Amino acid sequence: MALPVAASPRPLDPSLLPSWREGAARARLLSFIEAVSREGSPDYVPPAERIAVFDNDGTLWGEQPMYVQLAFALERARRLVAERPELAASPVVAAAAAGDLKAVMAHGSQGVLELVALTHGGLSTDAFTALVREWIHSACHPTLKRPYTALTYAPMRELLDLLRARGFQTWIVSGGGKDFVRVVSEDLYGIPAERVVGSTVRSEYVVQNGVPTILRRPEVAFIDDGAGKPVGIHDAIGRRPIAAFGNSDGDLAMLEWTTAGPGTRLGMLLHHDDGKREFAHDRQTLFGRLDRALDEAPKRGWTVVSMRNDWSSIYPANPPIKPVACPPGG
Repeated sequence: MALPVAASPRPLDPSLLPSWREGAARARLLSFIEAVSREGSPDYVPPAERIAVFDNDGTLWGEQPMYVQLAFALERARRLVAERPELAASPVVAAAAAGDLKAVMAHGSQGVLELVALTHGGLSTDAFTALVREWIHSACHPTLKRPYTALTYAPMRELLDLLRARGFQTWIVSGGGKDFVRVVSEDLYGIPAERVVGSTVRSEYVVQNGVPTILRRPEVAFIDDGAGKPVGIHDAIGRRPIAAFGNSDGDLAMLEWTTAGPGTRLGMLLHHDDGKREFAHDRQTLFGRLDRALDEAPKRGWTVVSMRNDWSSIYPANPPIKPVACPPGG
């Protein structure tokens, strides 16, 4: 029996995306969404192919003065070293336990990977999830003096909601840990855990004391950043997205691969150019460097979103998770 055909959605209301100011970025978003979701449009894309992917750090929430997950790793290192002082034999773990971010970063990306592996491994997936949930629901940003869960970007949450209302699948494709982001993805962004792609540590199935368990090993398995992002998307989704949103050179390959496909496509880069309401950074920053991708954007037809000019507000007035009270020092 044939199922009834759903009525075509009405043209997009100009009042949509209220935190986005009138301008080229908002206009292109609305034009793209209307073109690919309206039946009868020459650019119409079937719902199964309406896939939009979003970087997380610096795109859906902040990444200054460090990635949120790195802040978690520093706190975890302090606790682990207090329990097991021998771990301080690792210079990067010792630096993290001391809260010395500069010393941690002096060890380079390999040192950060070692830190993440040691602080995120050796636990069951359930135990790790519980640790992250406890931390993220109480941790505060060191300078903004607000909980991390209150520092998602309101304009991006509006965009996620609009895309889903128009039949899109929305996915997070993060350089951060998949299991870390999964803890908050649904509450903060309305994205279920199974639609999170991210970096992983090695895991294995074991039975401990008669209990079936997935155990996280202190060894990095996959880095979902740079050229790893298209691979992660292919492995997890199996389709090329038609829209990609990022903010750094780590997202360049994801935007490049997404917009290289046939038909109407959209690539957007968020430019952190608002030093008053957030943190201004691009080419010379330790986290979220936007350099090559910023130069490539006009050549490839990607839209650069100015946080200063295109957004009327940055953070949500009513965060999706009830905020904790932060001490004056953050």
